[in-house]
Amino acid sequence: MTFEPLSLPPAMQADLEAAYATPPRAYHGYPHVRAVLQHCQSVAEGPGWQRPREVQLAALYHDAIYDAGRSDNEARSAALARAQIERWLPGAGVDVARVEALILLTARHGTLDAADLDADAALFLDCDMAILGAPADVFDAYDRGIAEEYAGHVPGFLFRLNRGRFLKQLLRSPRIFLSDFFHGRLDAAARANLRRRLGY
Repeated sequence: MTFEPLSLPPAMQADLEAAYATPPRAYHGYPHVRAVLQHCQSVAEGPGWQRPREVQLAALYHDAIYDAGRSDNEARSAALARAQIERWLPGAGVDVARVEALILLTARHGTLDAADLDADAALFLDCDMAILGAPADVFDAYDRGIAEEYAGHVPGFLFRLNRGRFLKQLLRSPRIFLSDFFHGRLDAAARANLRRRLGY
């Protein structure tokens, strides 16, 4: 099954890609969206999605607005998703509230438990975090990209402190990935990357 539940109108796609280009981003750009969609395809071929259209749109818009250091990026991205879906896909039968809810959950990476989520939400969040279990060189490029995005927005010592705290919290978690699908596939690699990054 190909993960293509919706084909976006060209103008909607153009607006979306323009959003991801502003400001220029070292990690949270449109290539990240493509990577998340590839993981969504893997889920489609494995356990499957209950509501693939909503997942697809959440994946497309979850980082559409991204200003390093701001705490409202997810809320602003969710609002943009609603506005764009209502403008360009008014008759598509999309549950816009569900799209917004999935995007808002990405603000809580590392703090959620699988018991708090339905299967689609857990799998969607894991698609976004699958970079943690990527090959070492890909993980390292991601880690450098995050640092580059924050440079000039947050003092270096504060970024290093908060970034280290977040990564340590992930490593201490019994489950880095919320779904059995990603836990089985990526947990060992993610822990190896985190230990190496933290110098353990």
